[in-house]
Amino acid sequence: MSGPGLARTYSMSVVGIEGHLVDVETYAGAGLVAFTLVGLLDTSVREARDRVRAAFESCGLDVLDQRITVNLSPAGIPKSGSVFDLAIASSIALATGLVLPRAFEDSVIVGELALDGSIQPVRGVLPAVLSARSLGVRRVIVPSACAREAQLVSGIEVIAFEHLADMIAWGGGEAIKAPFHGHLGVRRRDCSAEDVSILDMADVRGQPEAVAAMEVAAAGGHHVFLLGEPGSGKTMLASRLPTILPDLDPDTALVTTSLHSVAGLVPTGTALVTRPPFQAPHHSVTMAALIGGGSRTLTPGAASLAHGGILFLDEAAEFAPSVLDSLREPLESGAVNLHRSGIHARYPASFQLVMASNPCPCGGRRGGRRCTCSSIARRRYMARLSGPLLDRMDIRIDVHTPSRADMATGDSRDSATIRERVAAARERARHRLTGTPWHCNAQLPGAWIRRNSGIDADLVTQLDRLVDAGASSMRGIDRMLRLAWTLADLDGASHPTIDHIVAAQQLRNGHDHDN
Repeated sequence: MSGPGLARTYSMSVVGIEGHLVDVETYAGAGLVAFTLVGLLDTSVREARDRVRAAFESCGLDVLDQRITVNLSPAGIPKSGSVFDLAIASSIALATGLVLPRAFEDSVIVGELALDGSIQPVRGVLPAVLSARSLGVRRVIVPSACAREAQLVSGIEVIAFEHLADMIAWGGGEAIKAPFHGHLGVRRRDCSAEDVSILDMADVRGQPEAVAAMEVAAAGGHHVFLLGEPGSGKTMLASRLPTILPDLDPDTALVTTSLHSVAGLVPTGTALVTRPPFQAPHHSVTMAALIGGGSRTLTPGAASLAHGGILFLDEAAEFAPSVLDSLREPLESGAVNLHRSGIHARYPASFQLVMASNPCPCGGRRGGRRCTCSSIARRRYMARLSGPLLDRMDIRIDVHTPSRADMATGDSRDSATIRERVAAARERARHRLTGTPWHCNAQLPGAWIRRNSGIDADLVTQLDRLVDAGASSMRGIDRMLRLAWTLADLDGASHPTIDHIVAAQQLRNGHDHDN
């Protein structure tokens, strides 16, 4: 940074969850009064000119009565949103001598300015601070409302301000903080996820096999397909799956919180997302809303917001087939890659997919009624779920409406009890996989399992013969082996046995889609 006339501050442009350093250069010189912003800016950034002007004037500072040129570089980095307002204002304050020459040295500045000079929260603060730390930045300046989010990152100084006048004063200048008339005096709505603490697996009655299957899914991170008539308990089972999952590990929690930060959904009061998220988009969801995208900015979709948790697709056969099939790549790679003209963003999307569907358009047999659909209608309905997508579902469960007798003798285990068993199984898997890039069974490649599972080689060969017989794909066999390992971990066994293999086959082939 140089003296009055020419100055530079720094901000962050977040693309995906990766922050890119942006130089905010300002020249204040002689000439016709003008305020110009340049540097491959979208409309929302260009509007910063009017916000910054009003904020300075609200603070009693007439610094824009000269020729001001602000350049955001490098030009090749996309810049959108109001996140650069505060960095632009600080750069102008330096260039016009409002603050000390070294006031904002070694700092990255993010924040939006209101017309009265107050500093408003912005999206993407956590990934911006993480990227700043990785670049060796020593200090970040953020809105006060984002302070707790920024402080999740250790090893970097966080300074927070509520008003532009406060930041000017901190930099050695003088400014007034004029009151803004017409304040409503209400709190903003919390955009955090719905509280699921009142849900418990003990609420599920008469479905012991289904509950046991959900326990296996939670222990190994496996995908689940639930098929059954309306009212049989599919949604109840899926919505309670997060209650039996352990807390997110620290690394996953930071990534998940970063994704929610970019989407503007970080819960207030508890900045770090520590519980597995639960996303349940409606069957009318678009592809951009499910996997991410947008016309101007690339925002994360429901698949990425479910990172570390559950993506639940209820009435799966009602989704557009092309939308469903867009999940095939994230299910394999654990990430979503979005491309637009000149922009590429990568969002993590490692989630457990749970799909639920009726067997046919009328809902199938229910309450003593017979299905009224023709065999062609039933086949056409289930054909909306493509074979490659269904092949990626590890566990397939037939869910039948329980009888009164079933309700009286059903599974009564609560979520806390199941969660203890799940945590113990995951810890066994994590210990076994020490030194590998994987931490749960659902992530294991088939080749690695065959070499290291300890399963009898002849038994694996017999399973592989199912591929030649057309009874399964090689991916399906790999998923059976992963399930067998999860069952072994739940039993505390050192390696899968023939009983675990048989149980895995039953979980994998829960029903015939043609029926």
